[in-house]
Amino acid sequence: MPFKDPSAGGDKLPLNELEGSLLLFDVVKQADEMQTSFGPATPIVANIAVLDGPRKGERFDDALVFPRKLQGQLRGSIGEMVLGRLGKGTAKAGQSAPWQLEAATDAEKATGEKYLAYTEAHKAQEEEPF
Repeated sequence: MPFKDPSAGGDKLPLNELEGSLLLFDVVKQADEMQTSFGPATPIVANIAVLDGPRKGERFDDALVFPRKLQGQLRGSIGEMVLGRLGKGTAKAGQSAPWQLEAATDAEKATGEKYLAYTEAHKAQEEEPF
């Protein structure tokens, strides 16, 4: 049989490669608690579009967002879209700098709106395969 069973998560989000990029998060839900190598976690599930930078045009579907600060920035927007530039905050003593989203500028918001208009126009042109 050519089908796989469902897995716990979708696309892996390569944060280091996306640093500095403008990202559009379609925030889907808060996942159930799962065990990770760092202990239990409840990541945010999102569909993410890369709007600029070296990986422009890529999408990460059903990606699990684990960094806590990013989770905090997205948690209040379940069912909505969040646009921001991925960066790192200030590290606390003995810890790594946290991943975070910087607020989008007006020009970046215009880029996000163009992306959404483009994807909507192309969805309307697609036909069902059966």
